[in-house]
Amino acid sequence: MVGGGAAALAGLVFVAMSINLEEIVTDATHRNRAIGTMTGFTVVFILCGLVLMGNQNNLTVGIEWLAVSGPAAFVYVNGYIKAVKEGGTRSQLSIARTMFGSACYLAQIIGAILLMLGHAGGLYLSATGMMLMFASLISGTWILLVGICDKPGRTKHTR
Repeated sequence: MVGGGAAALAGLVFVAMSINLEEIVTDATHRNRAIGTMTGFTVVFILCGLVLMGNQNNLTVGIEWLAVSGPAAFVYVNGYIKAVKEGGTRSQLSIARTMFGSACYLAQIIGAILLMLGHAGGLYLSATGMMLMFASLISGTWILLVGICDKPGRTKHTR
């Protein structure tokens, strides 16, 4: 269910971003938020697909989760750092959002390690981190699209 939702939202976000591609590409904050968002939705989809495969034990699921969420966490944090270094839109940069998203990925990583060590609670920690990250990705998409519309010099469309 969650994987299907992630795939559907990733498709909708992809279309919305393609319509506003020039604004996203020219602003470091928007560009890196778009990368982090699409990576996040893709991670949720991949993890859900991997966990559904049969004949897996806690070690296998933990390794898969760690192998997917670790690099995703790097992409997420690196996006914030790059946006700051490249002079992205300051009003759109939020250390609190970045810390929350990082905590979600950290929960997934710690949960995956616990799962690999045989602690079933690791699955619940990882799943909770993933679901909270999913909610953060949805709100981040909204912030991205609103931020594009609020960009100075952008023509406002009226009916």
